[in-house]
Amino acid sequence: MGFLSVIRRWALRDKMPIREIARRTGLSRNTIKKYLRAGIVEPRFQTPARPSKLDPYAEKLTGWLVTEQRKSRKDRRTAKQMHADLVKLGYDGSYERVAAFVRTWKGDRQRAQQTTDRGTFVPLVFQPGEAFQFDWSEDWASVGGDRMKLQVAYIKLLHSRAFLVRAYLLQTHEMLFDAHWHAFRVFEGVPGRGIHDNMKTAVDRVGVGKKRDVNARFMAMTSHYVFEPDFCNPAAGWEKGQVEKNVRDARHRLWQVMPAFPDLDALNVWLEERCKALWTETAHGSLPGSIATSGRSRSLR
Repeated sequence: MGFLSVIRRWALRDKMPIREIARRTGLSRNTIKKYLRAGIVEPRFQTPARPSKLDPYAEKLTGWLVTEQRKSRKDRRTAKQMHADLVKLGYDGSYERVAAFVRTWKGDRQRAQQTTDRGTFVPLVFQPGEAFQFDWSEDWASVGGDRMKLQVAYIKLLHSRAFLVRAYLLQTHEMLFDAHWHAFRVFEGVPGRGIHDNMKTAVDRVGVGKKRDVNARFMAMTSHYVFEPDFCNPAAGWEKGQVEKNVRDARHRLWQVMPAFPDLDALNVWLEERCKALWTETAHGSLPGSIATSGRSRSLR
């Protein structure tokens, strides 16, 4: 996640004190307040990113972390001890930079362990407002007198299982952003985390494990709405199990019973109303009652 996005999430969603954010980032409290007051979410490109002093030691530090994980907890070096060992090798950067690297590495490793060694998905129990899933699909509809192939956005809340479907002509950034805006409007809030696949409008480059070079415009959107982006492993669509099932179910619940429409706006109005009707008609499965009565907006920001 981008540095500014992390600061905004800590301050606005997690209600973390400015003093604690300053301690974690190494920035002054005045600098953090300035960032939050400015409300900047679009990335700025005037100044090239400066290389970190830690970059030449990143491979060494990663190797240490892998080795430490094989030891018992009481025998593992702390981030402070690893910082001291890096200083002996010539590193003259801050401890906070090393600690941030260690936190990120451990977080990526923990998420990767949500799958078994054979790649089998380990289902997670999601709390209200914790996460949503997003996916694209293709379907056909009669629009303006023509049978038209459409790019269809599916967005689903993972606790309540409320969902929204919207149709577009293309899968551009503008369409992606529009789909998220309408979803958060209909859901009446924003979950804490969004799970996406590695689509080109979100990820510029897929690295090892959970490492991603996230697209700058996509990152600006996550910073604006203050949700944490999470990405599936390559060719592992099953990590978005709920929304993948939504795509399959929509074939007969929406597209096969769909009338003709004069334009795309009319189609999307119909889709939204039909989705809301299905919330009432569909049993939740894990909670008592229907999707509509399962606490859709509870804990959404």
